[in-house]
Amino acid sequence: MRNGQLDAVHSSTKNFVDEIILSMHRNKVLQCLEDGIPDKRADNTTIPFGLTLTLAATAKMKTKTSVTDIPFAITDSRALAELGFTLHDPEGNLGKGLMRESSLRAIIEKYAPSELFINYNNTVQDYIMPKLDLSANIHILDCTKLEVNFSNKNYELAGVVSDNEDNKSRGYKLSTLRGIIKDTGIIEDARFGAINVHDSALSEDILYNSPVLKYGDIIINDRGFISREHINYLKSHRGVDTYIPLKTNMPAYEMAISTAQYENKWMNHPNKKRINQKIAFVSNLGGFWEGDNPKDDVDFNACVVWNTKPKTVEDKYAVFITTDLEQSAKYIIRTYELRPEIEEDYRQLKDFWQLDEFTSTKLTMIAFHIICVLFGYLFFQIYTILPEGEKYFHKCLPVILKNYTPEALNFIVFYIGYEFGIFSLIEFADLYSECNDGIRQKFKNIMGTG
Repeated sequence: MRNGQLDAVHSSTKNFVDEIILSMHRNKVLQCLEDGIPDKRADNTTIPFGLTLTLAATAKMKTKTSVTDIPFAITDSRALAELGFTLHDPEGNLGKGLMRESSLRAIIEKYAPSELFINYNNTVQDYIMPKLDLSANIHILDCTKLEVNFSNKNYELAGVVSDNEDNKSRGYKLSTLRGIIKDTGIIEDARFGAINVHDSALSEDILYNSPVLKYGDIIINDRGFISREHINYLKSHRGVDTYIPLKTNMPAYEMAISTAQYENKWMNHPNKKRINQKIAFVSNLGGFWEGDNPKDDVDFNACVVWNTKPKTVEDKYAVFITTDLEQSAKYIIRTYELRPEIEEDYRQLKDFWQLDEFTSTKLTMIAFHIICVLFGYLFFQIYTILPEGEKYFHKCLPVILKNYTPEALNFIVFYIGYEFGIFSLIEFADLYSECNDGIRQKFKNIMGTG
């Protein structure tokens, strides 16, 4: 710099997303990416693979979906300094960059789509959650459709579903398990498949094998997961209790309503917003829902909800059951009312995080996009329960960014070739004062003040 070797300069500005990344770095969460996901590059030690993943997740947090956005995702001077990385191309292109688009695609395509999801699950379950001492005992299981352009048949292994001849969809489906932690939640397990795979079939491996489901835990499902065999297995083999609504055509549903009407022990709904609803407790309904092997059927109790002012006949009653025979009607309905939280996850992941905005039709690139969005969302959720981010608790990222005021930092970042240096304003003033008039003029020209 003293000799006038200077390519670019910018003042450092505090960025909320980079604040999150700094927090993840300082809490050793980013190191978990290094530990949990194998690096398949045999001869590349220049850029740690975990850093590539960090940059990719950061890009998703900034709603940048292209692979070319990955190298430049972090712009905060403090984050650059602590992570020890930047990339500047003085020629104005990525042709000679350390992270060319072709190189990034080549790295990503070394991983099978299923392998990427296994890596996400293992990193969260075996590294991040233990590192931060996070553990959930209430879990919410659900699926969401990831639709693509129906007329584009090039999306690899995309399925097709149709409600009728005029309403067809092409795409994929994501199943996630949300663990509730400190009144928020993290996506702790995920599966991926074609859109035409049934929710229950896609999620079965989570129910049977996910290590985050522990003895004494609770899992909340919706009607799409109605399965006698799954409920029996979870209770008998894993010690996990299910909370799920019954379908209106089930004998157990009819018996629950008949019993509640006969006993006439209605109580006010515990949710004060539901002033027109009453609830009643009905026990031992297991015999009215038989599986293929009735001897294996576990018992369950129910909370019957009566809507005294229904809009339709179908809205008059709802029945929610649990295999935990120790709980009251109020507990059953309060627990089930946690389920909409996962629907809010999906809404945010699609509306803001662009979970279903794919820039490639290749399945590996699609899977990589999804897990990077999931990692970014995970970092944000974790940040809000840490001391440095707890003031943002119960706020979503787009609302925070809308109200966030960038703060200028007292640092300037100078780029020379593929290296950068961060100077405080005082340090820069000292450097500037020591330079001759010719070098000072070059500083002015680069900084746009000459």
